[in-house]
Amino acid sequence: MSRNKQRTGASQPDASPPPALTQGPADGGFSFVVPTEFVELPSQGKFYPESHPLHNQEAIEIRQMTAKEEDMLTSRTLLKKGVAIDRVLASLIVDRRINPDHLLVGDRNAVLIAIRVSAYGNQYNTKVACPACGNNDRYEFDLNSANIYKGGDLETLDVISNSDGTFTTLLPKTGLNVQFRLLNGYDERNLMSGMKSDRKQNIHERGITRQLKNFIVSADGNSQPKVIDYVVANIPSIDSRHLRLAYKLAAPNIDLTQVFLCDECGHSAEMEVPLTADFFWPDR
Repeated sequence: MSRNKQRTGASQPDASPPPALTQGPADGGFSFVVPTEFVELPSQGKFYPESHPLHNQEAIEIRQMTAKEEDMLTSRTLLKKGVAIDRVLASLIVDRRINPDHLLVGDRNAVLIAIRVSAYGNQYNTKVACPACGNNDRYEFDLNSANIYKGGDLETLDVISNSDGTFTTLLPKTGLNVQFRLLNGYDERNLMSGMKSDRKQNIHERGITRQLKNFIVSADGNSQPKVIDYVVANIPSIDSRHLRLAYKLAAPNIDLTQVFLCDECGHSAEMEVPLTADFFWPDR
């Protein structure tokens, strides 16, 4: 296991008991405490600006999910708008100053896994297609076996971490000096919305170019959108691949890669745990 990875049980409890939160006003003398827990952030708060509540914070406090949040996850209106998950995050994050849209993607993933584990347990049973024989069957993954990836050795791809939460790398073919940033929840939703729009228009999905345009900050110091659009449209594939690898190397996240074993053909391989509709609805 890499030095930059460590085993996680999706959430890391604080050494001291979290502050008690009362669920709503007491009704007829009945009230109870809603448990909270602390989730370790893959970013360790390093890539948030100084003004952000999570700047240099290693963990985030969340409440455990209740029936109110389950309502949000089944709301047709929220699902159609694509904001159900964001509403759940906003409801469960204790610090109201934190906007779920501004959470880095890796930190959002860590929080979502912690919410799922606390609500329904760590066993995640979902339908998987074997990459060797194509057989579709249900397979059980252990969400507590996830690893926290805090970023790799940036020197392997000549990536430099800047002091403002951005990174810089030199493209191997064109020699352009490209500055990039880590994507957050807002960026991720825009990417998904863009690819959905491509499908509706019956054109090929532009996932790679959309991703590059979202995380590139500047090229040779020029941050004009038209310049970034030109760079993305014209750099050779070797430079595009270098940029994507540099981003993956730099971005802290939750590594959900686990070993899959097909009951039909015996094929064994590492597989990224598929986050399907079963993720928040294990009994469906």
